[in-house]
Amino acid sequence: MPRFEYIAIDSAKKTEKGTVTAENAFAARKHLRGRGLHPTDIKQVRMETTEKTVRGLLHRSSKKEVGSFTKELSTMLNAGIKLTEALNVLTLQVTNPAFRTAITEIRDKVVTGESFAESMAEYEQFFDLIYISMVRVGEVTGTLGPTLARMAAFMEKRQRLENKMTTMMIYPAVLMLVCVIVVIVIMIWVIPKITEQLVKTGQKLPFMTRLLMNISELLTSPWVLVVILGIVGLFLLYRRAVKTPKGALWRDKLILNLPGFGPLLKQQILQRFTSTLATLLGSGLSMAESLRVVSQVTGNVIMSDAIKQARERILSGSDISTPLRESGIIDPSTAHMVTVGEKSGELEQMLRMIAENLEASSDIVIERLSAIVEPVIIVFMAIIIGGIAYATLMPLFQYSVTQF
Repeated sequence: MPRFEYIAIDSAKKTEKGTVTAENAFAARKHLRGRGLHPTDIKQVRMETTEKTVRGLLHRSSKKEVGSFTKELSTMLNAGIKLTEALNVLTLQVTNPAFRTAITEIRDKVVTGESFAESMAEYEQFFDLIYISMVRVGEVTGTLGPTLARMAAFMEKRQRLENKMTTMMIYPAVLMLVCVIVVIVIMIWVIPKITEQLVKTGQKLPFMTRLLMNISELLTSPWVLVVILGIVGLFLLYRRAVKTPKGALWRDKLILNLPGFGPLLKQQILQRFTSTLATLLGSGLSMAESLRVVSQVTGNVIMSDAIKQARERILSGSDISTPLRESGIIDPSTAHMVTVGEKSGELEQMLRMIAENLEASSDIVIERLSAIVEPVIIVFMAIIIGGIAYATLMPLFQYSVTQF
């Protein structure tokens, strides 16, 4: 449907600019008058602009921007501002063009009578299933403002935990990248010149030196393209395999069994599950519906299957903790706390307590891993660079000794 840019005057004689979706200019003017606006100028957005907007929608908005939007919207709604007015204000504050277009179109749909949740459901690149489910409950119960405030706090906590993991990995990743670049430069440009001189001496070269020369020749030969294509092919094969149920299950089992990182990832998956389930239950969503939503966004096949089994047991009148314990994701003590929360009717509070404990425990594990990983990578780099130096300098040293 065509979009129109407009300039209009509201009841307070203030000028307002924006965009509206309509079948034609006449329908757009009629729609604006229905909103209490008197359009002074209206023109259709060119196709070129629309195509750029569509391409922009293909890119996800930053989680930080969506979280900021949620927090500001909840503040306005709790202050008594109408939803359409709040959305109109936020369209002027959002910096991401694609996100701004999405909010504008959501506002237009809400004005025409569509529910806020259903309008957002068409923009899953910005709002996930948890977000939409909570908004839907907030609309039905008349607590949209507090629900969005709860969602904003949940997103902020989740983003903080993800940032900790990212921060922990940045320094080791940079060190590894520098090491790889240095080794490639040495092997391609430095080693060939040195080995050329070593071969001219006619002496028998050590095994390490011959190995280094062979690797250098491989990197500078056309066969390196075959190796690169092979690696790319294996990566594409892996990507295709993990899209299958068996492949995804194998990948998640492998990830959870990684030494050092496996227990941390298991804690984070469980923390995400407990905090998300507590947030959904706190918003008024039923247990069965909350488990359905969480099972689709957990990001781990093993946990997702366990949650689906828990949901089936809930529907048949059984408990939730047993299938989670059997999955291997949840430890016995945590499963016992969930059981106690179920029996006491305080499951939401118990889940929040578990999530907070897991977050604190994850912080400790992240600090310890950071303290271990960084020196290990430095030692690894030193061994690699030292090995290259030994393989190149040892023959030179032996040759110089034989000359005296």
